[in-house]
Amino acid sequence: MKPLEEIRQQLVSGQFDLTRHALKRIVERNITREEIMETGKNAIIIEDYPNDKYTPSCLLLGFTQKNRPLHIQTSRLDSSRTTIITLYEPDINEWINYSKRR
Repeated sequence: MKPLEEIRQQLVSGQFDLTRHALKRIVERNITREEIMETGKNAIIIEDYPNDKYTPSCLLLGFTQKNRPLHIQTSRLDSSRTTIITLYEPDINEWINYSKRR
């Protein structure tokens, strides 16, 4: 499985692909490519899904330069690019410090 540091590096350098679902979500939620790259610098894994339906994946929490929290679910398959499955701004009513489900 792809380690966190490699996912971070690929996000920061823009070496990521969006699933059709993720592309739809960035438009709906007004998330920019730059914000995705910014979150890669400080992203942490808050949930790991090694037995996910299609591919091992994980849920990341990171913050943009303007301190906007983002959750980014990525594939953990070893590859030269990271695949983003979905992404969103977490709801504080559903998360404690954006990192633990209520």
